[in-house]
Amino acid sequence: MSSVREMLRRIGLATFISVVLGFFSLPLLWLAFAPFDSEPQISASLPDFTLHNFQVLLDNPYALASLRNSVILAAGAAALVVTCAALAAYALSRVRIPGRDVLLYVLLLLSSIITGTAAMVPIFLLAFNLNLIDSHLGVILVLTGGLLPAAIFVLKDFTDATPTSYEEAARVFGATPLQTLRHVVVPVIRPGLATVTVWTVAQVWGDFLMPFLLLRDPDKAPASVIMYTFYTEGGQPDLALISTFSLLYSLPVVGMYLFVSRRYGFRFHGGIKR
Repeated sequence: MSSVREMLRRIGLATFISVVLGFFSLPLLWLAFAPFDSEPQISASLPDFTLHNFQVLLDNPYALASLRNSVILAAGAAALVVTCAALAAYALSRVRIPGRDVLLYVLLLLSSIITGTAAMVPIFLLAFNLNLIDSHLGVILVLTGGLLPAAIFVLKDFTDATPTSYEEAARVFGATPLQTLRHVVVPVIRPGLATVTVWTVAQVWGDFLMPFLLLRDPDKAPASVIMYTFYTEGGQPDLALISTFSLLYSLPVVGMYLFVSRRYGFRFHGGIKR
């Protein structure tokens, strides 16, 4: 009797997992098949194979340029976030400042509460006064400011795990703090830097509000904004164009994630390969 119950339990569990996986797989199947379908629909189905959708996408004057703009925003924000977060995390980890942990948690809390939606009016006014409207630099600076607290919080944990004996040995040989950070600490916390880089790129790559708010010129708009212009003359979503563009739009982030996961994954901890 117990063996029958155990078998039924396993069958029920396997069925439940299969249903859940199938539910979450449907959007991915649609994304994989719809770009190659001559007449894509909302439902996922085997495509009537064609490459015409890609030709239509290439003929769009803003599609490829928007992907280039997304790369500029993501790369610029990632470089600033990683650099500033690494410097700040190292300082907070090694310098004893009164209220250091409280300050870090307050910054993290405020960055979670005061989102771009709540602060878009003062952000727009600040960017206007600084002549950063319709500028990639303005968007990069705004997005960097919003992502920095969480990035510092993550990198501080990695920096805390770095043995100070490494840095003391470097100082004995006359290394400056920046040289110690660059040649001793950074190689050890590379998994943390890779994690923050992927997270930053993913956040910036999919952000819609700030680029839409600060960029007026369609030639400077990123892919997340241009995607919302793919409609037919009747005002209906152009599923062929949207699905094809979505596939190209998702590939860079997925590829970067797979590369970093394969390169680091969970194999490194405190600079020691497991």
